Amino acid sequence: MVQVLPKIKGDKVIWGVIIILSVFSVLAVYSSTTTLAYRFKQGNTEYYLIKHLSILVLGFALMYAAHKIKYVYYARISQVAVIISIPLLLYTLVFGASINEASRWTTLPGVNIMFQPSDFAKLALIMFVARMLAKKQENIKEFNNAFIPIISPIIIICFLILPANFSTAAILFVTCVVLMFIGRVNMKYLLGMAGIGAALLVIFVTFLLISPKSSGRVGTWQNRITHFSSGDSEENFQVEQGKIAIARGGVFGQLPGNSTQKNFLPNPFNDFIYAIIVEEYGLIGAIIVLLMYLILLYRGILIVGRSPGNYGAFLAIGVTFSLVFQAMINMAVAVNLLPVTGQPLPLVSMGGTSIWFTSIALGIILSVSKELESEPTEAETADATT
Repeated sequence: MVQVLPKIKGDKVIWGVIIILSVFSVLAVYSSTTTLAYRFKQGNTEYYLIKHLSILVLGFALMYAAHKIKYVYYARISQVAVIISIPLLLYTLVFGASINEASRWTTLPGVNIMFQPSDFAKLALIMFVARMLAKKQENIKEFNNAFIPIISPIIIICFLILPANFSTAAILFVTCVVLMFIGRVNMKYLLGMAGIGAALLVIFVTFLLISPKSSGRVGTWQNRITHFSSGDSEENFQVEQGKIAIARGGVFGQLPGNSTQKNFLPNPFNDFIYAIIVEEYGLIGAIIVLLMYLILLYRGILIVGRSPGNYGAFLAIGVTFSLVFQAMINMAVAVNLLPVTGQPLPLVSMGGTSIWFTSIALGIILSVSKELESEPTEAETADATT
């Protein structure tokens, strides 16, 4: 450990945020998986703790490796990653494992590990859009030379993610639009695209609310929106249990391990882990977790301001915004401000490959911050974005 610490570079505040969120993750997952342990592991509560710790340790290894790579090389990596993500998403859509009526998962050959290609595609697309924005800055206001080459992969990848994972597609699309806004893409093109997207969303939600009950993913979206808008507590069991957990938390919480709602919530270790944190650590714990993500966003903005090249700035803010936006969505769902989306709380919710891709994303942010110390030249950045 003493030998490793001097080799860890990058923004120390972000490293601190990562450690604090990881501690909350270990404590919350250990507490919220007791029911799972009694159902499937004969009461062996340490099983899921050890498994989660192993996933986090590997995540830290991936984060360390990602932060050691000079961020300019991610521009080249993104070109290959985006190309790979399109057939991978297509394959998953057609042949992927169906869980909760959604084909989101595929299996890595040889290692028998299931993962969501949307996690890979999301990171690949953000890196690619950052590259294109940096490359097109001289003619960024043009429609054919800038807007079309940037928006085309966004539409393709979001469209491929949409049928199985509406919330991920929406978060990714919004992230890319924000990144394009920061990258000075012509405002009238962005407003036109946002207007079309908003109109389609209104039509889609209206269709779900007035149409007869459907099956499959459309039925799932329909149920979530209908139950959220009606406030039907009998049909919205998961949300009601989350609200009870938050109400029990009070200011100081019930203390670690004393949650009762973990026995009633269907996914207390994933979608609603924030509700368990509030129940056990109270308003104080809730604010600390929220502050960690806001600090991450603030440090990401600082990195953008200090970045010597366009690509580093776009890459840092794109990845940072994506993680923080997802966290805000998860927490908003837990406190019943949004319909259930199924989005995990980054680096906190129990998971496998989702934690690993989050770790890689954080490693990329740290890579940009690390290079600020050595001040790479504009020539190096331009060379990597070509």
